[in-house]
Amino acid sequence: MLGALALPVLAASPAAAVPIVKEAPTYGCYSQPPLPYKVHAKAVTIRSKASSKSTARGVLYKGHKFSVSKKSGNWVYITDKTTGVKGWVSGTYVYRDVRMCLD
Repeated sequence: MLGALALPVLAASPAAAVPIVKEAPTYGCYSQPPLPYKVHAKAVTIRSKASSKSTARGVLYKGHKFSVSKKSGNWVYITDKTTGVKGWVSGTYVYRDVRMCLD
């Protein structure tokens, strides 16, 4: 009985399992500038270095205005315009949303 269940899986064409990926068009939303960075948590700790063990300098809240000047790995260097604090925040919580494109 087990052999009868495995036979259709083995008989399936590998090409049928591979999805067809279209190349990204050069028009539409791909030509638009990237979306702005956003805080995707209630609050994020601003650190002195790009490490979770470094000294905390402040807290970046969801409602604060901030700018991003550089990235290092999964860390983003920000300037909190609301408080004036500069430092590193985790890219796990501060990132750009993905733009959705419709054909």
